[in-house]
Amino acid sequence: VQLQASGGGLVQAGGSLNLSCAASGFTVDRYNMGWFRQVPGKEREGVSCSSSSGRSYYVDSVKGRFTISRDNAKNTVYLKMNSLKPEDTARYYCAADCTLRGDTIVRAHAITDWGQGTLVTVSS
Repeated sequence: VQLQASGGGLVQAGGSLNLSCAASGFTVDRYNMGWFRQVPGKEREGVSCSSSSGRSYYVDSVKGRFTISRDNAKNTVYLKMNSLKPEDTARYYCAADCTLRGDTIVRAHAITDWGQGTLVTVSS
């Protein structure tokens, strides 16, 4: 079972990027699927979680700018990122089985490892 994140890159502040996460070995429609990000030296942060029932959750810092979606036929999850800010710079990872604990998006169980993620760099 594997998740492959892609679509990162270098973009100027205010720009947009579309991240993709292709799953293999399992079907995403069975799981809540989420995006996380990590900056070196800091803990991994839950960014967004799409429940298998169709609800979406976002960390406050990206609300109104990021949109999570999924294409179950393609077994792929997406993160559309608009109005990017330098503080969005991080390595982004996708994960299965995300959930909310209070106001925090976390990974409930390790369905897959984190993989290499995809690097997003936003210049000011």
